[in-house]
Parts: sequence; structure tokens; C-alpha cells
Amino acid sequence: MADITTVDSNFKVETNIRKDDLKFYDAKQEPFGLHGVFYENGMFRRTPEQVARSISQGLIFTHSNTAGGRVRFRTDSPYVAIHAEMPAIAKMPQVTMTGSAGFDLYVKEAGEQKYVETFMPPFDIENGYESVIDFGSAKMREITIYLPIYSNITCLLVGLAEQASLCPPVPYKTQIPVVYYGSSITQGGCASRPGNAYESIVSRKLDCDFINLGFAGSAMGETEIADHIKSLRMSAFVFDYDHNSPSVEHLAATHQRMFRQIRSENPDLPILILSRPKYSLTNEELRRREVIEKTYTDAKASGDAHVYFIDGPELMLLAGNDGTVDNCHPNDLGFASMALAVAKVLEQLL
Repeated sequence: MADITTVDSNFKVETNIRKDDLKFYDAKQEPFGLHGVFYENGMFRRTPEQVARSISQGLIFTHSNTAGGRVRFRTDSPYVAIHAEMPAIAKMPQVTMTGSAGFDLYVKEAGEQKYVETFMPPFDIENGYESVIDFGSAKMREITIYLPIYSNITCLLVGLAEQASLCPPVPYKTQIPVVYYGSSITQGGCASRPGNAYESIVSRKLDCDFINLGFAGSAMGETEIADHIKSLRMSAFVFDYDHNSPSVEHLAATHQRMFRQIRSENPDLPILILSRPKYSLTNEELRRREVIEKTYTDAKASGDAHVYFIDGPELMLLAGNDGTVDNCHPNDLGFASMALAVAKVLEQLL
């Protein structure tokens, strides 16, 4: 693969990383494998910009957050560097900077993806940063870099030793992605880093690709987003947007409708319906749960053999009441608990 500067001289990188043999490559070009995001109109996105604009201002804002995005490749470089240009970075009291703006690096060893280190964003980050992770030796490694949960990226370069090999990644065992739709919880809030969002954990456990369509504050089961999702090629669909639905009545008006829209184009697709991931439920939350479970029971009564339901308290069984940072968004323990429950079902289906 050519040096990025030979592809476009405008991409010549001024770097402060002190590596004499450092060479940057464009992460959106082969042989890199780009998963969960695509590049459109100068930015990495999770849905086409046109789809986001047809739905809501909130979706315009969140669809270009890179939650669930991954860059995969193999290299024998003794280090990996990144140069990221990030015009929008969320800073919230519940979310760590490593979660909102960090990049996680994993290496597959003996068939298992293992966390190595996080490309640590500076606290005063404004429009991007660069960082390097040293391995201490040069050998062929299978690498996955998870992209930030709550940031936008216009340019991502991967830096390797100049003489190092750069090869395509080994394909996922399940190459057709699992698609997730839901609220900020689905997006990944408040995982301490991108690799700890529950979809990322499930992906590593089952070796499956995925697309994260979690949109903080902006997932309301609209017909337009259902029309987009039903057109995607999926190995399974998982949805939970209870937290964004403004009322029980809104949830009742949209939940089963969205399920039927997806099902209409995907009659044999495994669909996992999740109720609100919370261990102890209020009376209103119990009413919401009834609405969501009714979608499942009605589908089963109609003969649907490919629909599954995971109850919210079951999702938090491992974590109990200690599974959130604010009685809403899961912490790392909560996400690990969710991943355990979801992977248990998906493992039988994929």
C-alpha cells in the first residue's frame, strides 16, 4: 500500500511522534478492513447523511459519532501509531475521555482478542490527537482498533514502521454483521473505553462483525430509520430504544410497528428484543416492559419462529444494581452483564 502522502499530498502529516521510520497510511484504504462505519462527505458515519437528515436533528448530530467503528489489519510493525482529526468531541460528566474520544487496540492471540492499550486522548483535546503504542518486538500481529464512542472523525491515519508488512485482516467468522439499534446505551454510554461497549464484547466472544446504530437521545423507532435498517444485510437484529421513547404511549405506538417493518423484508432474520437494561424497575418501567414483551408474544402467537426476548433485569443479572453510573447508563460491569446475556442467545443463532 502506498504512503498516504503519495495518494494525496494534502495529507502530508506533521507529527510529533518520535519514530525515525514512521510511515502513515490512510485507514479507509485497503488493505485495512473498516467495519461499523463508512466514509461519506468528508467524515466517517454509521448511516448515510441523507438518512439522518430525513429523521431528526438529533440523528444528524449522533450518526457521525464513530461508536462501533473498527479498523482491522495485520502487521509485523513493533509499534502502531494513530493520527486522528476529530472536529467534534463530546465531554460529559458520566463518560470518561477514553470512552468518548479514545481508541482501543486489541491483538488476537491463540484465537482470543486481547486488550493491549488505549491511545489516550489528552484532557484538553480540541480537534484530534496522535499517539503511539509500542509492542516491544516485531512479529506478525492481528490488530483491531476500536474507534471512539462519542466523537466525529474526518481523518484517521495509522502509522507503522516503514519496512513493516501491512496485510488484510483475517475475516470474521460471521461476516454478515449483527445490527444493533437503540439509545445512548446501545451507542456505548457509559463504557470507560470503546472495547467495553457490550456489542464489542459480544463481537470478540463470537467473532462476528456488527453495526452499532445506537443514537443518544435520538432513537424513537421512526419509520424512516426502520426503512433504512430493513434494507441492510444482517445476520441478526437487536433493538432496545425504551429510554428514548418519551412515554409509554409513544413506545406502544412505535415498538411493534418497527418490529413489523423490519420483519416484512426479513422473514427469517433472528430478531432479539431487549427491554430496558435495568435490574430494579419502577411502575412506569414495568409498563414499558409490558409493551415491549407484547411485541414478542404477539409475534410468537402469529407463528414467528425467529424472534427472541431478553428481559432488562436479566441483562443486568451479573451486575445487579451496581451496573450503572447514573441509574441509567451501564458502567463496564453493566456492559459485561449485557454482553453475557446477549451473546448467550446470539451464539445459538450465528
